[in-house]
Amino acid sequence: MKYNFNAGPSHLNEEILERISNSIKNFENSGLSIIELSHRSKEFESVIEECKVLLSELLGLDSDSEVFFMQGGASFQFYTLPFNFLRTNDCVYYANTGRWAEKAIVEAKRFAKVKLAGSSKSDNYSRIPELEITNENARYLHITSNNTIYGTEYSGIPDCQIPIVADMSSDIMGRKFDYNAFDLIYAGAQKNLGTAGVAVVIAKKHFIQEAKEGLPPMLSYKNMIANNSLFNTPPVLAIYIVLETLRWSIRYGGIERIDKTNRAKAKLLYNTIDESNLYYGTARKEDRSLMNVCFKLKDKSLENKFIDFTNSHGIIGIKGHRSFGGFRASLYNCIPLEYVKVLTDVMKEFERKYG
Repeated sequence: MKYNFNAGPSHLNEEILERISNSIKNFENSGLSIIELSHRSKEFESVIEECKVLLSELLGLDSDSEVFFMQGGASFQFYTLPFNFLRTNDCVYYANTGRWAEKAIVEAKRFAKVKLAGSSKSDNYSRIPELEITNENARYLHITSNNTIYGTEYSGIPDCQIPIVADMSSDIMGRKFDYNAFDLIYAGAQKNLGTAGVAVVIAKKHFIQEAKEGLPPMLSYKNMIANNSLFNTPPVLAIYIVLETLRWSIRYGGIERIDKTNRAKAKLLYNTIDESNLYYGTARKEDRSLMNVCFKLKDKSLENKFIDFTNSHGIIGIKGHRSFGGFRASLYNCIPLEYVKVLTDVMKEFERKYG
């Protein structure tokens, strides 16, 4: 038995995997595999449409929202977003809360002047910084809602008078949240939405109208919306896996139950860390992520033993990011509470033995 806590691509449960397996052999009795189905077919257009309907239902999106899909992941959106909206003399705000926010800032600087709304770099990104917006004519504020490497997450929505854009790759659909408060959301699918290879973009219609005209069609948000995500051959299988993940999320009980379960998982693991004499959390408590629990050992010499010990119990994917060190357990939606109980039991056993 393997217990997969990787930061991404994430664990998908057996129910989803079984449905994917069946569709690879024969998609909805069409006699064709999903991976050989034409993206211009009515069958695949229905996949796109159902994805949009279910995601809107799960997130409670209003009628002013457009949902579309693009190839690649969030890193591709780091460039595509400012390319669509920023002009040379524009001012734009970015909050720097870690490695992925930094990468987004680099791409935005290609197009306009970037101001820091706030940064926690001086504290090794262990907290969510206070934000300050002084130019109310700025194009938008960009935040990374959850920071996988450092285990921090925005608990609320920034209070400002300019449009808010969020990279929600690692926490979209993971908690109850006012998703309509954002003018644009983008998210790589490989955490809570499915697998790698596709990103979902959710944008307000009025905000999209501000995007530039005459862009290369593969990079144009307006073009992707006009063509229902089908301007070119999309990543058919990856989008279909998003659909099966959304269907499972509905069957599971939607955002209400997902939120409750994710909070129970995070509470169990954080309590184990806080009550320990061996482990300690790295993020400020009020900014702790529900999705990525980051921790370290007080005795660093035990790190290799800890990895070997957890591996011997079937636990994989908990080594921290190479830039940050320590350990990280990612608790995305498909991770059951039972997995977290196994992890915490193993952590306690290790502490009894070596602590």
